Amino acid sequence: MSTKHPIIAVTGSSGAGTTTVKHTFEAIFHRENVNAAIVEGDSFHRYTREEMTKLIEEAERAGQRGISHFGPEANLVEELEALFRAYGKSATGRHRSYIHDAERAARTGLPMGSFSGWEDLPVGTDCLFYEGLHGALVTDKVDVARHVDLLIGVAPTINLEWIQKLHRDTRERGYSPEAVQDTILRRMYDYVHYIVPQFSRTHINFQRVPVVDTSNPFIAREVPTLDESMVVIRFKDPRGVDFPYLLRMIHDAFMSRANSIVIPGGKLDLAMQLILTPLIWKLMERRREAI
Repeated sequence: MSTKHPIIAVTGSSGAGTTTVKHTFEAIFHRENVNAAIVEGDSFHRYTREEMTKLIEEAERAGQRGISHFGPEANLVEELEALFRAYGKSATGRHRSYIHDAERAARTGLPMGSFSGWEDLPVGTDCLFYEGLHGALVTDKVDVARHVDLLIGVAPTINLEWIQKLHRDTRERGYSPEAVQDTILRRMYDYVHYIVPQFSRTHINFQRVPVVDTSNPFIAREVPTLDESMVVIRFKDPRGVDFPYLLRMIHDAFMSRANSIVIPGGKLDLAMQLILTPLIWKLMERRREAI
């Protein structure tokens, strides 16, 4: 961790809703005049979409489970840790972009599922912000989590996560429902061993729990809305958290444990603003004092 060059990471699986949390952070950065270097976790995938498909098909023909983006084999996790280490020391590092969709492909002139070239981070940023799969990853080779000053976990209930992934990948990325189901099954080992353990290392977890029937996520016609959900917010260390203030400010919120507050889903953005803004203030204050 670094007081002079702070790192913030939002971690969660594909379809968990980390992008929504990223947008809230971007709004806070804009409002508070914080110049953040933003890095997408997908840019640290090891293989292009075409290469990944080929590797999976070869493994399955051999009767083996194909690799998944959840596991370290399919990602440049050593390079990710190197970026965090370099930024913490000197606000430097190298990054690239992953070409997710047709809009980005048209803008860059690169094919979907490929990467831009590596380049240096902008000079003079106030913090590094990462959003992706492995912000709190620890393996026998890397410890990404130890470099992060503020770790946020986004972990909806599993059926909701699958519904969100199914709808995003079929509607926005053109995959068939069968292909998405195959992906969910193939990556389950990596999900259990590499994604889930991260949520024990995060400082704050946001877990959305639908209050409508999601018992068969594979036939759900719509993603449950925020108003059809509650959100459990768990603090690893509740000391210093002003729970009475949060309960006053967030209508219908209640405490479920000494370190957990439950809020209506429609109040998620408000809750994140109330909780995260003071934490960013503290990071920026510590940074100014260290310079």
